Amino acid sequence: MIKNAFISFQEKKDESRGSVEFQVFGFTNKIRKLTSHLKLHRKDYLSQRGLRKILGKRQRLLAYLSKKNRVRYKELINQLNIRELKTR
Repeated sequence: MIKNAFISFQEKKDESRGSVEFQVFGFTNKIRKLTSHLKLHRKDYLSQRGLRKILGKRQRLLAYLSKKNRVRYKELINQLNIRELKTR
């Protein structure tokens, strides 16, 4: 299921794998996998730590993208179906 979404995103955007959108997409897939894992294994503290680290990385990338190009940021948020960052 996740691999199909990954392939469709890659075919849709002919950008390099280092682009912010591609990285955020990969982090979102990892977050969804870890979230489903933690629903079964509530006391897996190492996975919880890994999830928090990935969430932080994705949050920093999204903050960067929102500062640089708000239109691309909005498109990515809508495509991945994730919440918008709160502005401070």
